[in-house]
Amino acid sequence: MNQHAYGESLEVSWQLDKTTVDGTLVRPSGPGPFPAVVMVAGSGPTDRDWNSPLLPGTNGSARLLAEALARAGIASLRYDKRVIGPHARENMALLIGKVSMQSHADELSGAVRVMTSQEYIHSDRIFALANSEGTLHALNYQLHNPEIPLAGLVLIGPPGRPVGTVGRSQLAAQAARVPNGDALLALYDAAIARFLAGEPIVPDPALPEGVQMLLKSLETPANLPFARELWTADAAPLLGQVNVPVLVIIGKKDLQVDWQADGEKLEQAAAGKKEVTFLFPENTNHVLKQELRPRSELVPVEITESYNGPDTRLDPQALASIQAWLAAHA
Repeated sequence: MNQHAYGESLEVSWQLDKTTVDGTLVRPSGPGPFPAVVMVAGSGPTDRDWNSPLLPGTNGSARLLAEALARAGIASLRYDKRVIGPHARENMALLIGKVSMQSHADELSGAVRVMTSQEYIHSDRIFALANSEGTLHALNYQLHNPEIPLAGLVLIGPPGRPVGTVGRSQLAAQAARVPNGDALLALYDAAIARFLAGEPIVPDPALPEGVQMLLKSLETPANLPFARELWTADAAPLLGQVNVPVLVIIGKKDLQVDWQADGEKLEQAAAGKKEVTFLFPENTNHVLKQELRPRSELVPVEITESYNGPDTRLDPQALASIQAWLAAHA
């Protein structure tokens, strides 16, 4: 147990089947009982702090959120997906060919059980706070009759269109900046069509190396069947089925999910649901960090590389909104 100005931090782990899940519990100062959030990370090898080995920097948004929420009297648990973190190697050997949307929901389920076992937690006031791909796992968990339902969801940067459609829109924006971009995009589309048909992807050598690596990663045994499930996953119809309070946040400086294209689909799905709240903060990026540069000056590669830089901070407007929403529903 580590003492901090905001409370106490404790490393925890628990078993899921034959694998181990690792996480960090943060308890605010005081006796409790406290409301709590379980944080669900975004795509790829994103860890419990929402850092990634694919991006520079270790100033992850989840750790900053946990500390800020603790100061506001809200406990949290953030955890590593089983294919990263301290037990990644032994977990991976057991999970090849078994990673799926359900296995991600199982990880979240275990985290919720751990949270409810803490005597200082208000067990029926546990919320999910999820980012990007993690929003899909939070929605799936809530919609599959969980043993311990969540009291509400905070969804940061959820895709309002199928994940594959969102990904293609990002590549299309980059292709528009290079010569022969349309032809390259057609090669990408052909490779994805083979992938969805269950055929070998075989990326065309003319595609940029980074795109070839992305395509090849989709069909690695460690990513299946999950990659095919994820490609067609869409938060909008799931949001339309949820019957607990939800806060949806998509920043106007988010270059991975579009606050207009995705936000509109999500708003349509939630039409008539009074307990679904939308926020589109002016200076928030995909990982809830403050971004003051004009959107027209932002380049996708450059902005993602700055996600977890040492000088980045959570967007004050978005953070205040999350704290106020949780306080109102706790």
